[in-house]
Amino acid sequence: MRSSPPPEQLRRFLSEDRFPHDITSKATLPPQLSVRARLVCQGKGVLSGVEAASSLARSAGLRAVPHLPDGHAISPGQAILSLEGPARTVLAVERTLLNLLMHLSGVATATYTLGEAARQANPQFRVAATRKTLPGLRDLEKAAVVHGGGEPHRRDLSDAILVKGTHARLVGFRSAVAAATQYARRHRVPCMVEVHSVREAVEARRVGVERLLLDNLTPAKVREIHRTLERLSLREGVELEATGSITRKNIAAYARSGADLASSGSITHSASAIPFHLVIESRGGGP
Repeated sequence: MRSSPPPEQLRRFLSEDRFPHDITSKATLPPQLSVRARLVCQGKGVLSGVEAASSLARSAGLRAVPHLPDGHAISPGQAILSLEGPARTVLAVERTLLNLLMHLSGVATATYTLGEAARQANPQFRVAATRKTLPGLRDLEKAAVVHGGGEPHRRDLSDAILVKGTHARLVGFRSAVAAATQYARRHRVPCMVEVHSVREAVEARRVGVERLLLDNLTPAKVREIHRTLERLSLREGVELEATGSITRKNIAAYARSGADLASSGSITHSASAIPFHLVIESRGGGP
């Protein structure tokens, strides 16, 4: 996953805020006024977005020096990124830079927090993202999940086959899984299947599916599937992924259930922002 977006995406981020048309700064600041500033953390968590923020600042013509790498623990008062350049430019990019850092660090922190709750119950248990990402920010959010110690899962629809309940309802579970596994072997792509019962899990394993998404099942039902597959000698070579309504309160139970990992949409779509602010350190030039 990209930690820094391509140049055209950076330009879109800035154009959304009408970057060249900050009429407040034009009205109040002389064009020759320059400043040194830093972005400072106001909360505690895991940093993400500093590489993207640095690239964005440089694309606007500023000198940008990061002080910490993505994935680093952060706490209030820490300087994350230093900027130097025209005051008008610094203030024009300020909000976009802060928004990126706040949101992406929130995603990384939510991932880390969920993973820690799981690892207290099972040190080998993993946490993964989903495709429940904000349009235009998927690569950055998936990278933030990695910075928080999680796994990105599928980036998009072309990465792997994932037979969901919607596919099964349209053509039948057995037919959908059979067609999916044949396609996967022919095109040499991964194949995953969403299952909702012990019977579906066994059926999918018997045709060779290597990853089962146990959708909205209780930890007890996940444990039953795990034990049934073991009893039928179908457990080896398959990953069991708990998914649906995974929270910090229940993830420990899933970590003890026999599953290998859990995927969560909340770590991207509902992550609480980590606050940052801009501090002007010095000024030069201008009246």
